[in-house]
Amino acid sequence: MKQLLTLAACLISLFVFSQNEKIDELKVQLAYQKQDSTKVDMSLMLISELYAIEDYNIALLYVNETSKLSEEINYTKGLAESSYYRALIYTNRNDYFNSIDNYNKSKTYYSQIRDTLGVAKVSNSIGLLEIKRGNYAVGLQNSLSAIDIFEKQDLKEELSTAYNNLAEAYYKTNQFDKAIEFNLKALEVRERINDRVGIITSTKNIAELYSILKEHRKAIEYYEKVLEILNPKTDKDLRGEILPKLGSEYLRFKEYDKASEYLVEGLKYNRKQGNSEGILRALNAIGNLNLQKEKVKLAAKQLDEAYKIAQKIDNKTELLENYKLHIALDSTRGYFENAFFWKNKYHNLKDSLAQIDQPVFPIDVDPLDISINNPIEENINKFEDKTEKTTWFNKPWILFGALAAIAVLLSFLIFSLLKAKSHKKELNKQKEKLAQEKIRNETILEQTHHLEEVNQVKDKLFSIVSHDLKDSISSIKAFLDLLREDSISKDEFYELIPELSDNANNASALLFNLLNWSKSQMQNLEPKPESFNIQDVFHNKIALVEQKVEDKRIVLIDESQQDFIYADKSMVEIVIQNLITNAVKFSRTGDVITVSNQDVNGKALICVEDTGVGISKENIDKLFNANKNFTTVGTKNEKGTGLGLTIAKDLVELNNGRIWVESTQNVGSKFFVELPKATSKA
Repeated sequence: MKQLLTLAACLISLFVFSQNEKIDELKVQLAYQKQDSTKVDMSLMLISELYAIEDYNIALLYVNETSKLSEEINYTKGLAESSYYRALIYTNRNDYFNSIDNYNKSKTYYSQIRDTLGVAKVSNSIGLLEIKRGNYAVGLQNSLSAIDIFEKQDLKEELSTAYNNLAEAYYKTNQFDKAIEFNLKALEVRERINDRVGIITSTKNIAELYSILKEHRKAIEYYEKVLEILNPKTDKDLRGEILPKLGSEYLRFKEYDKASEYLVEGLKYNRKQGNSEGILRALNAIGNLNLQKEKVKLAAKQLDEAYKIAQKIDNKTELLENYKLHIALDSTRGYFENAFFWKNKYHNLKDSLAQIDQPVFPIDVDPLDISINNPIEENINKFEDKTEKTTWFNKPWILFGALAAIAVLLSFLIFSLLKAKSHKKELNKQKEKLAQEKIRNETILEQTHHLEEVNQVKDKLFSIVSHDLKDSISSIKAFLDLLREDSISKDEFYELIPELSDNANNASALLFNLLNWSKSQMQNLEPKPESFNIQDVFHNKIALVEQKVEDKRIVLIDESQQDFIYADKSMVEIVIQNLITNAVKFSRTGDVITVSNQDVNGKALICVEDTGVGISKENIDKLFNANKNFTTVGTKNEKGTGLGLTIAKDLVELNNGRIWVESTQNVGSKFFVELPKATSKA
């Protein structure tokens, strides 16, 4: 081992020595060189070597001298290169304004000599700088404009950096699909140039992005690829980070054996390395695993240890996760006072984090279509056009000829305008007639479409009433007939009362939902918006399902907070009740239901999340479709009407909102409702 270390040290010393020798040789040659473009080129080679070893002070001295000589001999390429290196040095010194100023100067010089590669190189550097500062729109535009040039010339190192820049920018703006696309491109290039560090970074980024998008199988695939690449001796911290994350991904599918394998290995590995961050992450995940496996005592021990570490190292993200797991733990044990304590801590920390680090929501950044017209080449052409225009003043006869032509054209234009003026009024009248006719036709088509929809609604109502309502009422009548005919004893009848009650409730719910839905479809249900506290609605609706929650031993976590909605309160109550009832219906014993709301871009975003049976991809499209009448039985064979979510969708849209779902089979579902908030006055 000592021999290997000695050899490595020798190789590093030899590399540094050879590099310093090259720098000294360039300095000597430069001293005897004439004041011409060759000296500028040699000086730029020296600057490149100094920049590579991060000797920025000496490099900047040579940059200034090179720039001065380039200006004296009118050598534009030297001015472009020296400005570029000056910008790079200022970037490393975090001097934003000087770096941007020199990047722009360099781009102008490169444009003068039609050096598209130089302009692309500068644009990519600007993109990287802006992305790091959080100016993602500007960063995206610059990096995108550079990529086409790099791809045409197959510049792998530059492509690797540019793809990575774009992936980071798309990630920061929550455009995760695009972030994955460019991380995959970066990974491909880095594999071609055998950039091991870059390969690890890109693979890890892809895994984390798939996890965010809830494509957990893909996340597992790429996390396992990272583990295969890692060197156990040199990549210890990264291995300690990946193992718990991989275990957590398997835990989402309740594959407890695989999850346990990676989580336990991750915990042991991080304890051995003394990595507190890794220990904390692993303990939280293992605590969650044991909580799901109903090993409550073991889970409590692990979560308590994780809590102490999170406080010690002040890892607020993992501490928030720990609070959430403690709520579920104490709710499972029946320690509801403790659960309330953890719930308060959870909300306080969550609010604190929201103020410190507001989430970045997607921004509209239209990708540049550089496949048709490259912005870099367009800028160069514009620069040339501008240059040509400035030379006109050096040739008076061209200027006078242009003025004469303009005068002729102006006269012709005035004549045309006068001639067209007489037709303008008539043309406007024709346009107005056409517009009125178009509106009239659209109104007729809209009325026809509405009548067709009403007719379909009528057919659907008769179909559902004749089937579902008949079943429920027939069942109730059959029970009563048995009692009247003395076919069953009173004791036996009392045993059947719960089932009889369920049938009556089903019939009542069916009629209630049909009434509201039919009114909304016939456009007789007009919303009466008012300002109300959504937290009060949550509390009222949760109280209605408490008995059912207790019967199924479901953990119901209320993360709602005070916020004022501007909508029809009764309609919103119907929607919330429907979502919470569905969550209970499709949750199994021990599952967790979480209700919450938050402010997103000035609107209220309501979420009802459960860890129940989930919904398959092919069934998600059927949920809100009025023509499908889609329904399934609950985890305890609870029946449904198939209209609840259709009604919810109509009521939400009547109140200028929208509703959608995210779900994974056997993992759970999240139903989101976005509604307008109360005005500041309200």
